[in-house]
Amino acid sequence: MEFRLLGSVAVVTEGGDVAPGPAKRTSLLAALLLRPNTAVHVTALMDALWEDEPPTHAKTVLQGHVSRLRALLAAHGAEAYGVELTTQGSAYLLRMPESLVDAHRFEELVGLAGAQRHAADSVRMLREALAYWQGPALTGTVPSGPLEAAATALEELRLSSVEALAEAYGKLGEHGRAAAVLRTEAVAHPLRESLAAALMTALARAGRRSDALDWYHRTRRLLAEELGVDPGRALSETYAGLLRDQGAVLAPVPDVPEPPAREPSVVPELLPRAPRGFTGRQAETALLDRAAGGGEGPVCLVTGPAGVGKTAFALQWAHRRRAAFPDGRLFADLRGFSDTPAPETGVVLREFLLALGVPQQRVPETAVGRGALFRTLTAGRRMLVVLDNARSSEQVRPLLPGGDDCVTVVTSRDRLGGLIASDAARPVPLGQLPPDAATALLATVLGEARVAAEPDAAARLAGLCDGLPLALRVTAARLAERPGRSLGAMVGELADEQGRLALLDVEDVGVSAALRLTVQQLPDSAARAFRALGLHTGSDLDHFAAAALTGTTPARATADLERLAAAHLLTEAVPGRWTPHDLVRLYARALAPQADPEGLRRLLDHYLYTGLAADAAAEPGSQPCYALPADVRRPAAVPEFEGRTAALDWYVAERPALEGAVAASAALGLHDRAWRLALVAWPLMLMRLQDGWTPLLEAGLASAEAVGDPDAQSRTRALLGWILHQEGRNEQALVHLERAPALAAEAGDPISEAIAVVNHAAVLDATGECARARTLMREAVALADRIGHPSTQVLTLQHLAGHCLGAGEYEEALAHVLRAGELVAPDAVVVQAQLRIVRGEALAGIGRLDEAAHQLERAAADSEAAGFPEGSARAAERLARLAAGR
Repeated sequence: MEFRLLGSVAVVTEGGDVAPGPAKRTSLLAALLLRPNTAVHVTALMDALWEDEPPTHAKTVLQGHVSRLRALLAAHGAEAYGVELTTQGSAYLLRMPESLVDAHRFEELVGLAGAQRHAADSVRMLREALAYWQGPALTGTVPSGPLEAAATALEELRLSSVEALAEAYGKLGEHGRAAAVLRTEAVAHPLRESLAAALMTALARAGRRSDALDWYHRTRRLLAEELGVDPGRALSETYAGLLRDQGAVLAPVPDVPEPPAREPSVVPELLPRAPRGFTGRQAETALLDRAAGGGEGPVCLVTGPAGVGKTAFALQWAHRRRAAFPDGRLFADLRGFSDTPAPETGVVLREFLLALGVPQQRVPETAVGRGALFRTLTAGRRMLVVLDNARSSEQVRPLLPGGDDCVTVVTSRDRLGGLIASDAARPVPLGQLPPDAATALLATVLGEARVAAEPDAAARLAGLCDGLPLALRVTAARLAERPGRSLGAMVGELADEQGRLALLDVEDVGVSAALRLTVQQLPDSAARAFRALGLHTGSDLDHFAAAALTGTTPARATADLERLAAAHLLTEAVPGRWTPHDLVRLYARALAPQADPEGLRRLLDHYLYTGLAADAAAEPGSQPCYALPADVRRPAAVPEFEGRTAALDWYVAERPALEGAVAASAALGLHDRAWRLALVAWPLMLMRLQDGWTPLLEAGLASAEAVGDPDAQSRTRALLGWILHQEGRNEQALVHLERAPALAAEAGDPISEAIAVVNHAAVLDATGECARARTLMREAVALADRIGHPSTQVLTLQHLAGHCLGAGEYEEALAHVLRAGELVAPDAVVVQAQLRIVRGEALAGIGRLDEAAHQLERAAADSEAAGFPEGSARAAERLARLAAGR
């Protein structure tokens, strides 16, 4: 697929030209093609589509043409060519490779022609450029002001190119051809004095001085008749020179001599020098050896994130394998992830052909012709072609050699799955350097002695640099500049996340620069997703969290995450969860101010909704740990948990993000979110009581007090007090547990009140206040019975049964636990296991030992299956005591 502006505006396909449709739709396509990859505002497009003032319904008409143009592009496979018509607010953007537009290729060739040292090269490029013209520019469009101005500018460049072509012909001494191309245009544009002057000069140098003088008089008369003016300075001076027969007019300008033609048998050598201080990569080198050693014309694909050392690795391998390629080695930097534009395919092929000994005058004018000649010349050779820094498969394919004995090594930050599919490219992924190789790299710059003097600091530096060779070299460069500075001092500087990226940049080289160029090449949707990652509160995320951050659907978020993974900005460490490296995460955080400011709030609300879903799956029938805030926004989708195990896995995976979300909420003053998020993982807390939950719950309590909500304070204090008790900090636990029941009563929440009372009673019982504990437990059971809430009834009965065990009242304990067993939900596996333990102990106290052993064995097995290690340990300990007492 290509696009024509230089003639009748059209979509050029393999099946022929396709007209866009009516004049206004044609004008819409032309206006977008004139500004590819730039958002064009609706008002500018309406100005282009209407000659006069647009009507009131102009925007609706425009939208209709946009819709039909999208359908036209889709019908001809635009996506495969990287062409997409998107909406950006009140503007439309035609995203595409600019080389698909004939006007772009024309302008590029004209620019290249002007930079050539030899006239023959200029002639070839200008002729190829002018061949794109198939009639007046923008034919078929509305004669609106913006489009007429664009057409005039293109026509002016065309005429200037014709004059430049004639001048180049003159330098070659081909004055007759110069006159021929000029005469056609001079007839069509009789008032253009520069054309007339150039034609007069060409005619005179071709020996047709009288024709040259005649052309002057003809032009002078037309200027007087049409415009009422005399000839300008250039035309007058050319005429005067002809009258005087001056050499400056008649003598051609000498061209720079052409260099002697090279023999086609020359062995090309375009590889840059081998990298200095290269270390490690033995396994990857062996993998590249195998990839390059088999098949016909193997293509090896070295991929990895920015700064991982792909170019250095490829060059090191190429230099070490020099003997395997006696017919030469070619190299091209495709600048796929660079501040400077990527070289055109034709330009790269020209350099390859010249390196292969093709004389300049024999280099074909078109990229297609150059590619065919390149494949022909490489067909019988054993050569290496290194294509560095490729952005896409399309950029690589035309540069692949034709010989079965040739090897191509491509490096890219992208996975280039298309190249794997179409050309059987063999991936050679590069990851972070292992610690020993990373410290060895530091030693190559700093010296073995300096690194050996501080081995721990060197290892820490390697970790802070994520094992990225680029970051390690920048760090080593900074230390090399200051020989008196210790490695430990540099560790202290890099440990500060706020300044780490700045320290890992030296001039225009460094981690930030490399990552910036990677992000610049991403599609808009993936780039927005990457910026949104800087708002995330954890170390990794799933597609639901990504969808919340970006305000899209999980399906769209998955596509963006996979695109970021393909660009080596993320890794899918476990299925469905994506993780950035530390330095990538720091860079994303630096871009967070450019992200959607509502992204973080959407993430917090996603966790609130998902937390309730997880709690319902982990503890069926339990009271929700919070009611949603009034202004909460429901996410596009909420995960569904198949059961308790899935919910617990989610808690574990999201714990760092939830802790970060609590801190972020509090920092933004969203305390109504913070206290709720602190409670989300309560089922996991009760499973893993010793996992250090206190700081999270204390932060949640601070936010609960900040909003002045007694219900929030009651729930938080009840859970925090229980966790502190389990940590052996009973005095601190009682501070919270004594206040929780009254706060719940004030909030009018009898379920929370019953839970707070029984938690308080259990801690009192453990500290020796057994009588008060018994009274409070009976009060909690009565509260729960009055409400008729089964899971709360089970909780209070379980605690009361445990109290009775401690008092030696085994029959009463058994009665309470049996009643609880009738109320417990069938899928509440952990609670059932806990009740079996109490039941087994009560049975043992009564003397029904076989029944007790059976209950404890079931409890141990159920706890193990549910991932409840505290339960299985407690059941096993009771079984051991039972066995010892028999």
